[in-house]
Amino acid sequence: MKGLKLAALQKNGERTTFNVGDITIGKDFLMIAGPCSVESEEQIMEAARLAKETGASMLRGGAYKPRTSPYAFQGLGRVGLKYLRDAGDKYGLPIITEVVDTRDVYLVAEYTDVLQIGARNMQNFTLLTEVGKIDKPVLLKRGMNATIEELLNCAEYILKGGNKKVMLCERGIRTYETYTRNTLDLSAVTALKGLTHLPVIVDPSHGTGRKEMIKPMSLSAIMAGCDGLAVEMHPNPCEALSDADQQITGVELEDLIISVNKTVEFRSSLYTGTQV
Repeated sequence: MKGLKLAALQKNGERTTFNVGDITIGKDFLMIAGPCSVESEEQIMEAARLAKETGASMLRGGAYKPRTSPYAFQGLGRVGLKYLRDAGDKYGLPIITEVVDTRDVYLVAEYTDVLQIGARNMQNFTLLTEVGKIDKPVLLKRGMNATIEELLNCAEYILKGGNKKVMLCERGIRTYETYTRNTLDLSAVTALKGLTHLPVIVDPSHGTGRKEMIKPMSLSAIMAGCDGLAVEMHPNPCEALSDADQQITGVELEDLIISVNKTVEFRSSLYTGTQV
């Protein structure tokens, strides 16, 4: 793709890998799980316990929440960061959370293992430039109206700053369909694997907005070639302060991860020629 100097897949086919805790992202299949928002110390601790016991490899949770309505729950801020860090440390899980403001980049980086750039900030070039200066992995989500080329150019901003630990995330795009929250573009996963050396993660929770679709879309994403999944899980989704309809329970996460592991193994067998 024209104009890409750092994000484009090289002729030798070498792909980016980097370590976060005991996980080698880009090699090990990454399973991110946790609530949309950090709501309380008790809630995120219970979510971390469930994530650990079911086999997730990273804990997610929003401390700063950019919401469509200014009256919706906006997150706990610095307190939420501390709760998330404490939960990750207690259960031995690396943590990922969103940064939404350039003024908070170094604060968030102090607490978290991976910084997330949300869909609404994909083309916040000042924010991209700032996270490009730090030595922490970044998960860059595709904007709801963004093309694949635009996503890759935004990754280029981070890479150009010197931060080579970048993951891309397909989380659904806005189409004329209204049954789902977004349209999860799994063709983009396969396309990106042919265009860039960067790991590609899929978020079926935001991609569909419907919890009953998370499992089939997750398994489909694996077969499309993704390097990991980011799924929203809440100890009690009915009481969630944000995105209640798309958050699964701990029991549902356990069932999902069992199927994910089997599907990853099956995908591997297709490439190696071994029998499952």
